[in-house]
Amino acid sequence: MVFTVLCLSQLAHVLAIRSERESLFSQGLFSNLPLLGAVALTFVLQMATIYMPALNSIFKTAPLSPVELAATVAIAAVVFVAVEVEKWIKRR
Repeated sequence: MVFTVLCLSQLAHVLAIRSERESLFSQGLFSNLPLLGAVALTFVLQMATIYMPALNSIFKTAPLSPVELAATVAIAAVVFVAVEVEKWIKRR
């Protein structure tokens, strides 16, 4: 789970820091397609590392249950929320 939280939190962080002051939602998620593609590809590769048996043995990972995956996504989202709140405070 820690491996996944670290990966997903970095993806959330890179999406959040595209602008120092402007929210990702006001910029638009699709305004930087290469970045969005890199984030999507990294997410797919992370899920493959967790759920593909051949990669489990290479990376010494185990599949996460739906509850564990939801927890990792929620924990990783804290980074995104924190950056967005910081930008909102700066704009005020």
